[in-house]
Amino acid sequence: MADDMTDEATLIDGKALAARLREKIKDAVTGLKASHDLVPGLAVVLVGEDPASQVYVRNKNKQTVAAGMLSFEHKMPADTSIEELLAVVRRLNEDDKVHGILVQLPLPDHLDTNLVINAIDPNKDVDGLHPINAGRLMAGQKGLVPCTPLGCILLAKQVEPDLTGMNALVVGRSVLVGKPVAQLLLNENCTVTIAHSRTRDLKEVCRDADILVAAVGRPKMIEGSWIKPGAIVIDVGINRVDAPEKGKGKTRLVGDVDFAVARGVAGAITPVPGGAGPMTIACLLRNTLQAACDLHGIEMPNIDI
Repeated sequence: MADDMTDEATLIDGKALAARLREKIKDAVTGLKASHDLVPGLAVVLVGEDPASQVYVRNKNKQTVAAGMLSFEHKMPADTSIEELLAVVRRLNEDDKVHGILVQLPLPDHLDTNLVINAIDPNKDVDGLHPINAGRLMAGQKGLVPCTPLGCILLAKQVEPDLTGMNALVVGRSVLVGKPVAQLLLNENCTVTIAHSRTRDLKEVCRDADILVAAVGRPKMIEGSWIKPGAIVIDVGINRVDAPEKGKGKTRLVGDVDFAVARGVAGAITPVPGGAGPMTIACLLRNTLQAACDLHGIEMPNIDI
């Protein structure tokens, strides 16, 4: 809750939480190798030369190796055909050393994203985007869950371990974050509302939320005055905006929530950067560990944080 001395919300440290989760995963991987001679393997496919995607893939590779897992990178040119990309996915589906497959999004415009996602073996779909995994999540069945939404739940539960009965608002309806995080909140026994850019009187909807997850992709769209006093705010937005105060041509990252104002109202809030972002790769490693265990009929180690 907010600090009585400063009247500012508690910062939910995604970097620290992600580091703890990665250490738990590393220990579990070490144990898995010792007990079953099994090393989880993650394959990442990158098509094109998008700078942000290149940095993200590089970080994934670094953290995969640091966790003791096998890392397989497949970098393909921007003019790769759909047939060539699907052929790579099929080979990875059949590779026994690969337990998790992630095709880095967004893909170049000429490639059908849904066709590619649907081609991934659902049991290796560590991004949790295959329709079968989406259906499992909706049905309350065991499956691989999208990484960022899973991270959001873990962050919220660092503040309040039992979310039962809380009013949760998700601003954003994407299949990447909005819809799956809403389902995960339902699974935590929250009363869930999904809002978006066309919601009428969004301000009033926000003011009723005990938990607010902002994932709409618009810088500072959620004004600080809209936040319910004491609420848990999870800001998924990563928006690059001009920062003339830093010098000509400089930019900085901001979230979907007006952090400076919201921190004086909320009980707990994630910063941007350093909040939800670091949890995404940590949860990707967690999903890879889960996939390796499931594919070999091994009980998933306890990695609660």
